[in-house]
Amino acid sequence: MASKQPSAPPRASGLIHVNVRHTTRYTVVGNHLAQHRELSLLAKGLAVYIQSLPAGASVGIKAIAALHPESELRIAAALRELEKHGYVKRTKERLPDGRFVPRTISYNRPGAEPEPVRATPPPPEPVPRPKRPAPPPLAERDRPAAALLAGLRAHEPRLLLGEADIERLAPGVTAWLDRGAHPEAVTRTLTATLPDNLAHPAGLLAHRLTALLPPPVHIAAPAPRARVTVTSPRSPFAECSDCGRPFRGAPPTDALCRDCRHTDTEAA
Repeated sequence: MASKQPSAPPRASGLIHVNVRHTTRYTVVGNHLAQHRELSLLAKGLAVYIQSLPAGASVGIKAIAALHPESELRIAAALRELEKHGYVKRTKERLPDGRFVPRTISYNRPGAEPEPVRATPPPPEPVPRPKRPAPPPLAERDRPAAALLAGLRAHEPRLLLGEADIERLAPGVTAWLDRGAHPEAVTRTLTATLPDNLAHPAGLLAHRLTALLPPPVHIAAPAPRARVTVTSPRSPFAECSDCGRPFRGAPPTDALCRDCRHTDTEAA
């Protein structure tokens, strides 16, 4: 019978990090300090504390001891450790009046050249935004159209237009009115069947005013009546110039009827 082999070696115990990214109030510390083999834990902690302080803070032995449980002797010893390994340098500076004041210099990376202080460039001047040209003043003839546009919100609350949009769209409505469209018909056309996701009401109205513009109304002038000349039909009868009786025919002037012509012939 074969011996059983372990499926996996037991997991070794060790450190597990649960890290949260700091965004404010944090200090960057190098591993050369955190893992320094010749510094005591007290000295490392004191170095981190000093590096976390703002410039000008008091870091005298008594000032540090007043804020921590360690004694002044232990803090003094930790400061000497940091001085030995180059993390802290303590000096005295003479003032113009002759007095001496302590100065403590903290090095977050001993032996490295400090980075030159770079002047913070001034913020760039804001680029002026181009001004939108002011709309032309509303013409008197466009005022009825402007009133119609302003009243659309009473029929459809989503058609609430700004003053600039009303002045821009008013000439388009005036064109409809000039072509004989009734104001109620214009309102119905502009408010009918609006999309559910209406984001730009002014753009929709501009499209409808252009795409649905009715044709112009032409009132044709009445055609001139043709002049009709009525001529009386020529009478088939004539009046005898002698006896006065009518007879058929169209003789010339002083024509005689047949009987009178026969009498004149016999007399001759």
